[in-house]
Formats: sequence, structure tokens, C-alpha cells
Amino acid sequence: MFRHPRTTTGATRGRRASLIAFCIGEQEFCVDIMSVREIRGWTQATPLPHAPSYVNGVINLRGAVLPIVDLAARLGFPRTVPTARSVIIVVRVEMQLFGLLVDAVSDILTITDELLQPTPDLASDLAKTFVRGVMAIEGRMISLIATDNVLPQFQSAA
Repeated sequence: MFRHPRTTTGATRGRRASLIAFCIGEQEFCVDIMSVREIRGWTQATPLPHAPSYVNGVINLRGAVLPIVDLAARLGFPRTVPTARSVIIVVRVEMQLFGLLVDAVSDILTITDELLQPTPDLASDLAKTFVRGVMAIEGRMISLIATDNVLPQFQSAA
């Protein structure tokens, strides 16, 4: 279920994974920490002509051109209006680095496979493309983002 699960010892069953939880509006999402390269403060992006509406543009990341995806817009929500709390989560999918613009990082979670429930059948196929599963943790509903489907060239044939 997770790309790089950590095995557990002792009484805990199942694989364990560490996740970075973050907010988009009032909702919480997360990504596998193994795909995260860094978390940085908001930096204004340089727009690219004819880029998809969910791509804010590009920034300079230590000499590399890094595309910035407004994750809210990519998921079908209103575009993010960056604030002082906004962050860019830099992720790697295969050999591609890109940044996810989110409202704020909220938590680091360690979960077992048993906590992750499948995306509900009532969700659209498009929603299932972006959400790998949902967790109920301490009264919060947190959706696991499929980072490999955020950029079109990485979408798996399902």
C-alpha cells in the first residue's frame, strides 16, 4: 500500500508508514514522508505560458527549475491564496521533483495499514485517482494523496 513501508517489531501488526499531514482549507490530507524531499515557505512562482490551471509556475530550487502545483486547484477546490502559513512540500515521483502548494503542514503521523480505509465507492473515479485512501485519526478525517497521479505524466493506468 505504501511505497516504502517500515516493518514493525513487537505487538504492532502490519506495516507502518510515516506521513506528512497538511491542510487545504478546512480539510486535511497527507503524503508518504518517503516522497517528501523538503518543506519550504511560500515563494512566488514565475508563471508559465499555457500551463495547466493548477500549475502556479516554477521557482528556483538551488539552481533547479521546480514546478509548483496548487494542490487545492488540482483536487478541484478553489485556488489557494498564499499566506504567511502557506508552504511548498517538495516531493519526488520517479525522477521528477515538484512542489505542492498547501495552506499549512499540520502533523507528522505514523500509521499502520489497518488505519487506511479504501476511498469510498461513492467517490468519483477522478477522486479515487488522487486519493489513495482515508483515515479516521483522533476525530479527524485525513485523505492520503496519490502523489504519482498529481502530474498527468505520472498517472497510472487504472
